[in-house]
Amino acid sequence: MPVRLPLNSRKYCLGIIFCLAFINNFPNALGNTQVSAENSDEAQWLSYGRTHDEQRFSPLTSINRTSVSNLGLVWYHATGNRRGMEATPLVEDGVMYVSTAWSRVIAMDAITGKQLWRYDPRVPGEAGRNACCDVVNRGVALWQDYIIVGTIDGRLIAINKHTGQQVWSTQTTDKNKPYTITGAPRVVGDKVVIGNGGAEFGVRGYFGAFSAATGKQLWRFYTVPGSADDPVEHPELELARRTWSPDSRWETGLGGTVWDAFAYDEKLNLLYVGVGNSSLYNRAVRSPGGGDNLYLTSILAVNPDTGRLVWHYQTTPAESWDYTATQHMILADLEILGETRQVLMQAPKNGFFYVLDRETGELLAADNYVAVNWASHINLETGRPVETGLGEWSQENRMVMPSVVGGHNWHPMAYSPQTQLVYIPTVHMVYPFRADPDFVYDPGTLNTGEDWQTIGEYAPTVTPEFCSPTRLTAWDPVAKQQVWQVPFDSGVNAGVLATAGGLVFQGTTDGRLVAYADDTGEVLWSSNVGVGIMAPPITYAVNGTQYVTVVAGIGGAQGGHFTKLKNQNSGHVFTFALGGNTQPPTIGKTTRKVQVPTDPLDEESVQQGSKLYHEHCARCHGVQAASSGLYPDLRTSNSGVHSVWQKIVLGGMLKGTGMDAFSDVLNEDQVQDIHAYVINQAIASTTWHRKLLETAVEAVCIPAEWLAD
Repeated sequence: MPVRLPLNSRKYCLGIIFCLAFINNFPNALGNTQVSAENSDEAQWLSYGRTHDEQRFSPLTSINRTSVSNLGLVWYHATGNRRGMEATPLVEDGVMYVSTAWSRVIAMDAITGKQLWRYDPRVPGEAGRNACCDVVNRGVALWQDYIIVGTIDGRLIAINKHTGQQVWSTQTTDKNKPYTITGAPRVVGDKVVIGNGGAEFGVRGYFGAFSAATGKQLWRFYTVPGSADDPVEHPELELARRTWSPDSRWETGLGGTVWDAFAYDEKLNLLYVGVGNSSLYNRAVRSPGGGDNLYLTSILAVNPDTGRLVWHYQTTPAESWDYTATQHMILADLEILGETRQVLMQAPKNGFFYVLDRETGELLAADNYVAVNWASHINLETGRPVETGLGEWSQENRMVMPSVVGGHNWHPMAYSPQTQLVYIPTVHMVYPFRADPDFVYDPGTLNTGEDWQTIGEYAPTVTPEFCSPTRLTAWDPVAKQQVWQVPFDSGVNAGVLATAGGLVFQGTTDGRLVAYADDTGEVLWSSNVGVGIMAPPITYAVNGTQYVTVVAGIGGAQGGHFTKLKNQNSGHVFTFALGGNTQPPTIGKTTRKVQVPTDPLDEESVQQGSKLYHEHCARCHGVQAASSGLYPDLRTSNSGVHSVWQKIVLGGMLKGTGMDAFSDVLNEDQVQDIHAYVINQAIASTTWHRKLLETAVEAVCIPAEWLAD
């Protein structure tokens, strides 16, 4: 049953294992594809958010509060993938297009699930090293006869939607730098817009527009300046450069990557872009002379024809906590103080829900939707957060909330014009920020300025009390308050769909798709498919029959750390309809067995290995070598793996699977130290301390007084 959980509860959640930062609507009558915020064909799902206002609301009503009890599985499709699955499928004229991990694309019959074609861009396995948060892909774009997808290695590719054959391919990033693309492209008229990721590794953020017909770049917008003195690429950077001190760490690239959210207002002809975090979290080191550091963590309103900035709003000036503004944005018309306002709504990672006038950028409301301690409130006159000092970690260790996962991450929220509520997949955790006093920029590894070993080894020494680290929160953007909330035990949330049938659909980590009443949060229906879900569902209709589809498979930053996979992570596409009675597939259980060499370990080597492991390995294989199961749990490595440890880590023996060679940052002695640390953790895995960490991997509660200054 849904519960109302107060935001000022005396219990807050702490994720034991750390998480990494990551982790348009032009009237288009071209071809037979037309996407509009106002009149898109209600039976289709033609764009990432269904319409370019990104509301993720379907007008279909056949599946409703009364009929949903008769909803059942009608088909499923095994993708052959066991990494993270975050995609929103598109459906046009009875054909479904789905992207999977490694940027692959599948076309299926939307009625039967029969595969029509499969496209593999053949991303090199070693490119996975540059993905902070798994080799995921959130979806494709549709333009005329083309399906357009971004790839982990930075390409933008058009595929013929009828044949699955590549039409054009454009390299949008510098292949010599650790850029990635995981987000879904957006089509605005005859342009396709895409950004990229990689801030934590030291890149300079930008997004750009390309010809949908040819892939030719039309314009590029850099989100941060390139240096203190060199000429800027476009005039908006003159303003930005004045907000960075001359002694800023320019060599880090500064970050500001645009790795997810876009929205588009066709009447205003404004493209809205969410900008991410810096490459160096610690602002005292990043920009020692101070400054807001534009355009980090900002919402940009851009003219899509020219790429020129119309207005901007920075959610977290001089951000220091990976509080990206790349989270989902929704456009809607709301009545505020008796006046209908055209608004943009966002729940970014910093914990505050923003309502902006989408024509002018005027701040209309900003209220915390999760517990927050880094700021007391947002000053509506200045638009700036009022910081409390509890988040200042450059000089002393701090427990900060929201955590680096944020109050809301990439998982799309939804808005219902019927209830006028926003349904947000919220996260309720605390994070231990620890500064690295000896930080040195090191290309090819994480450069956030944190003391990874200290963070990795942090754990409470008391018996944990479990709480609800993730929740589905219904938020009233006009009343500025929570209406209802459903708590979950898992540290991984899932995207949301709202429908005119009075329903809200969301998946769960334990493999259920659930339908809630949109006004109360009451559970009305649930189906267990056996594979964990974090992707957002969609709904569509073919020949008068309404379907609900969701992509299943856990992964991403949270899926790699904040859960324990009980079943094999077998990626599937599941589709439901009224009267469906297909049985879901049988999914095997995960098995683990610790096998370690018996040779004595050198204590100094183990200590050195701990530091190196948390700098280079923990982002995939888990803090303290405790993996969720998405990546190999190194403690369970067999004798064969132990015998070729150096060849794997330095020689790239398994780079085709995503385990690149680390010979550019590690030597043989260092790899031996890491090996010793992993063996030590395997031996310790049956102790009380290890059991605490593995059971509490989904987050624990700690008393609020622990967070006092």
